[in-house]
Amino acid sequence: MSSLARSESTRLRLQQVSLVAGVGSHYLLQDVSCEVFRGDRIAIIGPSGAGKTSLLKLLNRLSEITQGQIYFGDREIRQIPVLQLRQRITLVLQESKLLGMTVREALVYPLRLRGAERSLVQQRIEEWTERLHIPLEWLDRTELQLSVGQRQLVAIARALIVQPEVLLLDEPTSALDAGRAAHVVSVLANWAESSQTIILMVNHQLELAEQFCNRVLYLHKGKLTEDLSIAKVNWEHLKQTLIKAEAEIAQEWE
Repeated sequence: MSSLARSESTRLRLQQVSLVAGVGSHYLLQDVSCEVFRGDRIAIIGPSGAGKTSLLKLLNRLSEITQGQIYFGDREIRQIPVLQLRQRITLVLQESKLLGMTVREALVYPLRLRGAERSLVQQRIEEWTERLHIPLEWLDRTELQLSVGQRQLVAIARALIVQPEVLLLDEPTSALDAGRAAHVVSVLANWAESSQTIILMVNHQLELAEQFCNRVLYLHKGKLTEDLSIAKVNWEHLKQTLIKAEAEIAQEWE
C-alpha cells in the first residue's frame, strides 16, 4: 500500500502520549507516538510494568492522558462522548465480569443497548458462539458457574458480537489451554483481516502473537522502543530481549 493510501486509512494516531502515575513524576507511558491503520493486527509486547495495559486503557478512555493527543479518525478522542467512544473502541480486560448476568444475558446486553432487533441479536449470538466453540449449555450459566478461562472466552464473544471498529484485548488467552488459545487467536486474525477491524492485543505468549499479528509494538519502561511490521520481526531476538528485560526488572525489585 502506498504511503498516501496508508495515511488516508489511519484510524488511530498517538502524538507524544504520556501518562503519569498519581501526583508524582513516575511515567507509566512517556512520549508514545504511532499510527494504527484499518486491518492492523497489533501485538503489544514488553516486560511487566512496561505500560501495555495502560496504553489500552487510554485508547478507550478508561484512563485519561496526562500529555499528548490521541486521534480516532479526524477527532481527538476527548472530543468524543465516552460512551459513544467505547461502543466503537471496545476493551476486553484480562479479568472480565458478567455483572451478575447469565452468559446469554451478557451476550445480548450490548446489542440491546444499541437497539438491535431480536433477529440480529440471535444471529450474532449463534455466529460467535459457533466460531469461538462456546457450547450451548454455557448460555444459561452464571459467572460463578464458569472457570476463569470460560469467562475470558465469553468476554471475547461479547466484544465481537457488537463488531467494534477497534478491539483492545489484554492477555485474552492467558487462562485458556493451548489448543483453545490458538483457535481464538486464529478466529481473531481472520476476522480482523476480512472486516478490516483494528485489533491491539497484549500477549506474553510470543508464539500466539506471531500467529496473530501483522505488526509488533514493543514497550519498555513506558516507552515505545520498537514498531515493526511482521516481516521485520526477529522472534528469537525478541524473546531474548523480553527475557533479559524481565530479569532486569526482577533484579530491581530485589
